[in-house]
Amino acid sequence: MQQVHGWDVQVLDREAIEAQAFDACVSDSQEVACTIMVADCLPVLIAHQSGVVVGAAHAGWRGLAGAHGYGVLEALWQAYASKLQLHGITENIASHTQVWLGPCIGPSAFEVGDAVRSTFAQSPQTQACFAAHNAQPGKWLADLAQLARLRLRQMGITHVYGNDGSPAWCTVGNPSLFFSHRRDAAVLGTTGRMAACIWKT
Repeated sequence: MQQVHGWDVQVLDREAIEAQAFDACVSDSQEVACTIMVADCLPVLIAHQSGVVVGAAHAGWRGLAGAHGYGVLEALWQAYASKLQLHGITENIASHTQVWLGPCIGPSAFEVGDAVRSTFAQSPQTQACFAAHNAQPGKWLADLAQLARLRLRQMGITHVYGNDGSPAWCTVGNPSLFFSHRRDAAVLGTTGRMAACIWKT
């Protein structure tokens, strides 16, 4: 996929698909892998316990915020649930869904301005995901993984694993483990990407 920090979802099947602008994908086919590329943005993998449908999303702050509370996670959920319904699975979808959050830029490194903070609904829960940057007025340190967890919880998904915002998951702070665009691009001009994949067995 050509990832563009949006919230369009591609349904993958056995047919060859040309690269297009999507930031999430779902599939019920055993012959494809839902794959996204990241180097600071948050990879999100989703699966139903039946194993019938899986999906993946590339969640940067733009895609996560979306528009009017509808972003890449909501779009992924809608496509994923629709696929499950085609297989006759209609009840308790959220309670039988598991989500894994991969490494991303952590809350000690993700500096954003007032405009980014204001794009998220200002509930007490989302406000807690932004800490004032003491050294720079008007700047905030954002917890991308926690913002994603809040969105998932609003959709009724409680089985969420992986990135909890701790330093071990931070792409910027672990150069021996992870690529980081924010850390590397200023010095090297670019950086590599990590692939997050999920598929049916």
